[in-house]
Amino acid sequence: MDRRSFVRSIGFATLTWPMAVRAETSRRPARLGIVSIGGPTADMTGPLPRNRTVRAFLRGMAELGYVFGRDFVTEARGTDALSTLPELVHRVDMVVATGGGTVLSSLKETTHTIPIIMTAAPDPVAQGYAQGLARPGGNFTGMSLQTLELTGKRLQILKELAPAAQVAAVFWDPTNPELWPAAQAFGQTQGWKMVSVEIRDSSEIEKAFKVALDAGVGAILVPASGVLFSRGSQIAQFAAQSRIPAIYELRPFVDAGGLASYGADIEDIWRRAATYVDKIIKGAHPAELPIEQPTKFELVINARAARALSLTLPPSILIRADDVID
Repeated sequence: MDRRSFVRSIGFATLTWPMAVRAETSRRPARLGIVSIGGPTADMTGPLPRNRTVRAFLRGMAELGYVFGRDFVTEARGTDALSTLPELVHRVDMVVATGGGTVLSSLKETTHTIPIIMTAAPDPVAQGYAQGLARPGGNFTGMSLQTLELTGKRLQILKELAPAAQVAAVFWDPTNPELWPAAQAFGQTQGWKMVSVEIRDSSEIEKAFKVALDAGVGAILVPASGVLFSRGSQIAQFAAQSRIPAIYELRPFVDAGGLASYGADIEDIWRRAATYVDKIIKGAHPAELPIEQPTKFELVINARAARALSLTLPPSILIRADDVID
């Protein structure tokens, strides 16, 4: 084969790859890997999973006309089974994966070809999963979380919730190192002394609260990074025991007993992830599917947690809250 013919054959193969995927998935249900650090695998399995975010994804698939079992099946991996991600990748057509922790980095090391649909990646370009938001350029696409962009807003709300606090801590882990300098800069404009508390793994969470107490911290910012999100209930419990008001990035922390959260509606993000699955099944390539940013945000307040902390919730917070748990 001469060079010109070889180039033409490569171009034809590239153009027909999506059609080949579409033809294969039309003959059998698409196999979708589901990966979330939001709970155990058992809560994410089957057509009616207990996990709320996975249910939101399946709802999105149903809204697009897909029937579980006929058009697609899922194979889930939860917090208890993340070590099996390499084995999962080789069993599925694409993966819908949470954006926190080491999940995406593990998937990146495992495959450069299987489409990976991110649900709420903190900063997919800075983290190296995409060349750009408009054109990712690889096998990763999906939804970002706007973690850094909303940091200032969370600290502003925290200031309203704990106006007497003079020292604020920022919990962060190595998967999102940009958070601390961004939070430090904004917190200082609010007149706070800022304390950095790095948490490398879940065994350091209890120690982190001791560091905060020793530093005289009166308020804490907690992002939804992998280590922290997967231990949301534990963190909310320690915050209550330490009697330190904390604001979180996502609602599940508040559902677990935390004081307040402000951020993207994570269930809406998982529901919208279904549109990426739909496009890829129909022939789109993840390299050319723009990474979207969230459009729906929510402020959630736990009034019971506020009372336990002897906090008076200001009317300015209550009127803006999308939901008040009582």
